[in-house]
Amino acid sequence: MPDEKPGSVLSENQHPRLALAALGAFPLFAVGTTARAASIEENGRQIAACLEASAKISSVPRGVLLVLLYVEAGRPGMVSPNGNGTADLGPMQVNTTWVDRIARRWHSTPAQTYAALRDSSCANIEAGAWILGQAMHEAHGDLWQAVAFYHSHTPRHGNAYLRRFYDIALTMMARNRRGDRS
Repeated sequence: MPDEKPGSVLSENQHPRLALAALGAFPLFAVGTTARAASIEENGRQIAACLEASAKISSVPRGVLLVLLYVEAGRPGMVSPNGNGTADLGPMQVNTTWVDRIARRWHSTPAQTYAALRDSSCANIEAGAWILGQAMHEAHGDLWQAVAFYHSHTPRHGNAYLRRFYDIALTMMARNRRGDRS
């Protein structure tokens, strides 16, 4: 897994086309903008490769992982404390309740696993894909129940999450149809 810096996941406002458009508007910053655009584009390729590999390894749909990545809206280095004493880590906001199980799966220590989930986009995406795969098994192959379980086994919370997932998926599909990559 490559070393990654906080903020390496593409947000909706960091698409390479936007950075390249800024190049024409601000010629004095052309060198820095070109380097930033190349960096964003490379990060996007790395994330796409991580999504593809993780989906294959865990036998889950790549598109579902991509939508989960947008729904969770995390980034490398992010730790989001929860009211119950746990925290959500990194881009896919993997809950700390998974750290011990993932550490065993990765033949790693919990401390190393925590750091990887927090700081590495690819490690975090791989773990999120595995968690979704576990949820698929638990839901007897029901993808939508698995998506709800990714967030919560409490029906009220899982259903609200599934509605948010659906809304974001529709928005992403509409943008894709329009050719809008932002």
